[in-house]
Amino acid sequence: MNAHLASTSGNPGGELTIGRLAKAAQVGIETIRYYQRLQLLPTPAPVRNAFRHYPRETVDRIRFIKRAQDLGFTLDDIAALLQLNDGADRRRIRQLANARLEKIRAKMADLQRMEAILDDLVHACEHAGHADSCPIIAAFSGAAKVCQGEAT
Repeated sequence: MNAHLASTSGNPGGELTIGRLAKAAQVGIETIRYYQRLQLLPTPAPVRNAFRHYPRETVDRIRFIKRAQDLGFTLDDIAALLQLNDGADRRRIRQLANARLEKIRAKMADLQRMEAILDDLVHACEHAGHADSCPIIAAFSGAAKVCQGEAT
């Protein structure tokens, strides 16, 4: 962590203001406020100087949220995972992870199907004579049928 962020002058608990928290977690202040509205992050009470101070552990929680989002988990899924953060209900955690894995696999299958169709179209275009209409344009305009990985 950057020395500036580690500075705790005037803050005996080593807690962070929202600006420093955002910088440490590499997110915007609005992201923190959004996560608070969704109850993914707690909203600390303001202290005597009217600033809210966040425990340093909040940085780890934000990083957890961002990593889970990077893996395609929805914020609702992430909320469920955060409620299970003690790891005791591993069955439920596995269920959430398996559901996400199935979605990823389905998306990959769709992408592979799209890749095969486009590959066939590019190949057909490369080998089409100039007198023929372009197979790619014809497929997109509906003049040719494209189904189940084959361009015709």
